Amino acid sequence: MRTEVDRLEKRIRERFVKAFVTYHLIEDGDHILVALSGGKDSLCLLEMLGKRAKIDKPQFKVEAIHVRMENIAYETSTDYLQHFCDDLGVKLHIVTTSFSATPTDQNSQFSTPNSQFKPKPPCFLCSWNRRKQMFNLAQELGCNKIALGHHQDDLLHTSMMNLFYQGRFDTMPALLKMRKMPLSIIRPLCLVEEADIRRYAELRGYEKQVKFCPYEKDSHRDDMRTLFENIQQQNPEARHSLWNALVRADKLVDIS
Repeated sequence: MRTEVDRLEKRIRERFVKAFVTYHLIEDGDHILVALSGGKDSLCLLEMLGKRAKIDKPQFKVEAIHVRMENIAYETSTDYLQHFCDDLGVKLHIVTTSFSATPTDQNSQFSTPNSQFKPKPPCFLCSWNRRKQMFNLAQELGCNKIALGHHQDDLLHTSMMNLFYQGRFDTMPALLKMRKMPLSIIRPLCLVEEADIRRYAELRGYEKQVKFCPYEKDSHRDDMRTLFENIQQQNPEARHSLWNALVRADKLVDIS
């Protein structure tokens, strides 16, 4: 008899496979670098990719990167992440970096000589520097793809944020081909619901990583999560309607 964790793994794996087949996320010969934050989503992503890499078709290689930010207080067990990767046969790269939140130090990176400089918020700088480390390592290793752990809820919430705050209907695509470097961003969990990942992480005993960010505060994303939950209570089909709208608008693949 299948246990709850078996049923959940099967459902997540099926949607993971459907995503990479539907959106051509994984192909023979791919060398994929997984962004491993230590959260439930990235751990689940690495587990799915690590297990799938042991199957003959498609043949691809997986490595992982964990970026530690010196000036952000994390309680991340790199020993746990290392054991997690070892169990899957995935090489883990741990990179330590930092960023400056002061306007003077930002100027050289984010302004041009003739432009009026506007300081970037700390969350943007932290994310930008993490992405920079991922892109650099991916190219050093010869990877052609970077895998991020965004699930379906992330993409739906992003589409709502863009619509309500930016006046455009768009989201984070499942497949994004970078224009300035030979890399693609893939999101193989794009068809997986967050609730399934959360429960699976509990049953599998993923070790929760704790972050104490001095810049962390309520965001529009939190508002969208609450709003989306309220909408789903009124209309359980809202998830499928919004997703189908993204599909029809061709917002899930960006290879231009």
